[in-house]
Amino acid sequence: MPNEQAFTLRAQWLGQQLREMREAAKLTLKEVGDFIKRNPSTVSRIESGMLPARVPEVLAYLDICGIDDRKRRDDLKTMSEDAWQKGWWDGFTANVASSLIDWIWLESRAAEICSFQVSVLPGLLQTRDYAEAVIRAAHPDATEEQITRFVELRMTRQQRLDSDDPVQLRTIIDEGVLRRPVGGPAVMRAQLAHLREAAGRSHIEVLILPAGIGAHPSPNGAFDVFQMRPPYPVAGCISTPAGNLVVEGEKAETLLRTYDRLREVALREDATLAFLSNLQARLE
Repeated sequence: MPNEQAFTLRAQWLGQQLREMREAAKLTLKEVGDFIKRNPSTVSRIESGMLPARVPEVLAYLDICGIDDRKRRDDLKTMSEDAWQKGWWDGFTANVASSLIDWIWLESRAAEICSFQVSVLPGLLQTRDYAEAVIRAAHPDATEEQITRFVELRMTRQQRLDSDDPVQLRTIIDEGVLRRPVGGPAVMRAQLAHLREAAGRSHIEVLILPAGIGAHPSPNGAFDVFQMRPPYPVAGCISTPAGNLVVEGEKAETLLRTYDRLREVALREDATLAFLSNLQARLE
């Protein structure tokens, strides 16, 4: 059985769909449980996301609820398959929190990511040395082995940008992030060069939010929005000291609108590249 922390978000989304379907059909937990050969407490765990439903259970749910729509059936089958699918990140689950596994899975399923950062650069665009400096500062008690695993996890995540079907990454970076010499001048020079190279790729957009604009549309800080592939909804992810908070529906749409307003006041592509070049030259 897979590690439960690796499929928490996927199981929650699937369980929510199953619960709404059962309630619309006016069925009790016991009635569904008798049909899928599970006791009511297990059905409740499935619907709450504590236990992901397997494909035969999902198909039985659809049958007892009278759902014949082919797309609906295919969508829920896909969600069940995803909930039990093993990913490359499974080898790291002992080293990271479940909320980060959720984040990584969102990255793996997203067609487009919109990221606004105010403290550090997006993980998908960090160099190895920059990432190590950030991780060491954030985890002062970690062992060398743990640091190595954390860095490797971050570097492996970046393969999503180099796949045959890469994610479309759009990011707005607060100017203060770029002026913070993480890892020292040499590390930061290499990081700025890497950002300039990334900004030249067709599926990556890098913009800078200049300090001179003063107040901006996201005073509460950084966030990411994942435009998911079907059958999943748009999801927003907000980093907090206690872990990552995932939202969907109107809350995720609000974050997306906030990103669009930030984009309106950010430096354009040419101005961003010139800013990065000048900042890199100052560190020479």
